[in-house]
Amino acid sequence: MFTGLLDCSILKRAQDKKLVEFAVHNLRDYTTNKHRRVDDYPFGGEAGMVIQIEPVDNVIAALKLQREYDEVIYTSPDGEVFNQQIANQMSSYENIIILCGHYKGIDYRIREHLITREISIGDYVLTGGELAAAVMADAIVRLLPGAIGDEQSALSDSFQDNLLAPPVYTRPAKYKGWQVPDILLSGHQAKIDEWKLQQAIERTQRLRPDLFEKKD
Repeated sequence: MFTGLLDCSILKRAQDKKLVEFAVHNLRDYTTNKHRRVDDYPFGGEAGMVIQIEPVDNVIAALKLQREYDEVIYTSPDGEVFNQQIANQMSSYENIIILCGHYKGIDYRIREHLITREISIGDYVLTGGELAAAVMADAIVRLLPGAIGDEQSALSDSFQDNLLAPPVYTRPAKYKGWQVPDILLSGHQAKIDEWKLQQAIERTQRLRPDLFEKKD
């Protein structure tokens, strides 16, 4: 799953430029039982399987012997919701561990003693946290200087400053009678910037009023 997601587009370009390095670790490599089992039935008889504490403790301990980490993140549907501000913050980090949730969850002692931050990408449940980890990686890495062709582009994306991005247009200026707003063709940059800000505010108020409230 990770091979396809991490080895294409901006994430591959960032790796080729040595801007970021990904290392995927299989919990089965850190078990001590002969069957390489990483899960077991939960105490109390609840349905589903639970990731055991030992392999998670082993892998985190092994990684921490190699370097220091800014965060040890667990992907969980009950974590804080990932957003652009968190991505901005994490883009300045040196090293991050992301533990992908799976099955019914992980032994809660992991969350109590080993995890520094719990993050969700939305109010729904995935089969595993791999997709959530990849979403976070993409959002973070694209902010690294040199990861995308135009670094200023990332600064004008939606959710920067809690505003949605304004509409964008390109050639031709007229198509099937559909006209690009005249202001964008005027060449008056100050007025164009003012129009873009007004559009961003209007779209945010209309489509995502919750973001506008946060801005206040």
